Amino acid sequence: MTVKTEAIGKRYAPVSYLVGREKIREYAAAVGETNPLHLDPAAARAAGYADVVAPPMFAVVYQAPSVMPALFDPEVGIDFAHLVHAGQEFRWERVVVAGEELATVTTVADVAEKGGMGFYEFDAVTTDGDGATVVQGRWKMLVRGG
Repeated sequence: MTVKTEAIGKRYAPVSYLVGREKIREYAAAVGETNPLHLDPAAARAAGYADVVAPPMFAVVYQAPSVMPALFDPEVGIDFAHLVHAGQEFRWERVVVAGEELATVTTVADVAEKGGMGFYEFDAVTTDGDGATVVQGRWKMLVRGG
């Protein structure tokens, strides 16, 4: 297996995501979240938020569309048939609320080969309409040898 380390540092165009109330509610229901802040606009407003609050891992929903182009980029060279999602890490700066428009930019952070396998790491940084960072994600992928 030969990995393309020259892709390290490649940055992709921002991907916008308008956070919807129903998407937050659907996600919360899918993961068994029962906190009223994620489900009830009145409860969220009573707690000082403009609308329902996204559960923390909802970050996957708005960051994934930014990471996908990197996974299929020929310059990165991932053999998608042998791809395994190896992990994710997030660092949140604040909660996300329905109605916000977010932008996520993904960068190829690292590409390495070890033991005949490819290791890929992507940094995804999501910002709000004011340009402030909302969450930073590290997406890790492993490509098994063919």
